[in-house]
Amino acid sequence: MSRAVLVTGGAGYVGSHACKALARAGYLPVAFDNLTRGHRAAVRWGPLVEGDIADRARLVATIARYRVSAVMHFAAFAYVGESVADPALYYHNNLAGGLALLAAMRESGLDKIILSSTCATYGVPETVPIPESARQLPVNPYGDTKLALERALHWYEVYGLRSVSLRYFNAAGADRDGEIGERHEPETHLIPLVLEAALGRRPCVEIYGTDYPTPDGTAIRDYIHVEDLAAAHVAALEHLAAGGESLALNLGTGRGHSVREVIAAAERVSGRRVPQRHAPRRPGDPPVLVADAREAVRRLGWRARSSDLDTILATALAWHSGRGRPPLPGDRRE
Repeated sequence: MSRAVLVTGGAGYVGSHACKALARAGYLPVAFDNLTRGHRAAVRWGPLVEGDIADRARLVATIARYRVSAVMHFAAFAYVGESVADPALYYHNNLAGGLALLAAMRESGLDKIILSSTCATYGVPETVPIPESARQLPVNPYGDTKLALERALHWYEVYGLRSVSLRYFNAAGADRDGEIGERHEPETHLIPLVLEAALGRRPCVEIYGTDYPTPDGTAIRDYIHVEDLAAAHVAALEHLAAGGESLALNLGTGRGHSVREVIAAAERVSGRRVPQRHAPRRPGDPPVLVADAREAVRRLGWRARSSDLDTILATALAWHSGRGRPPLPGDRRE
């Protein structure tokens, strides 16, 4: 099997970390990105091909040029609010683009793909922690487009395609070496927003909802370090390369943290106060989203190893402050 892997969205947050993990595992990551939301500087471990996933001909040419043997698909828009305001944008990019990628794979004879999916496919969960068998009822176009592509992968098995759909919970943190990190424009994720407030780069962090039925009234989420996500993608690739069957798996820690807990941890790690302001709940935000990730452990031999909250925050703080890699929990001292 060729060691070249096409990484769509390889200039983005999770995609760039996956490229680094692939390179360390002996693969050649070929980043395919139109750079509308990715960053050229994040592509460091293999070639960058500028292109849009809707461009089937360019995909086919790239696959042939690098003798690609598998695909990791990260290229998707991922702002929930934006998806509600402009659903056509999401169905065109996430779904139509994803189907164009699958067409290019069929034309090229590729039969292995790892999909970056999301816990947003579950909508408002009926049980927590959420198992893979839970009903998938998305409450926004973002989650719906991801679910539609998951379903397409299932039906495309008739063409010999095998896939692993990885349903992330809350990706967070940054590369321990300080080379890449989280950079969205605009930024909507809690941990970068909290750290920007701690660093004085924004006046405060807004807490959306303080009256949830949770111990401190704020929403609870399952945060997983981006390096753990990247490791899961490499494990999924090796599962498929060994002839493994198609899977859909949750990626999380099985433990949730409230907004207030994240803020308190950020203050502890940074040594700075985080200004905050209370705001109304956002429509469709469930009180608690926590993964049951036991299947990923069982099927891939993977587990979250760097996803304690202090490590997530320490690596993210180093990235956002530009100070380089800090001492992390568990580091050996000479």
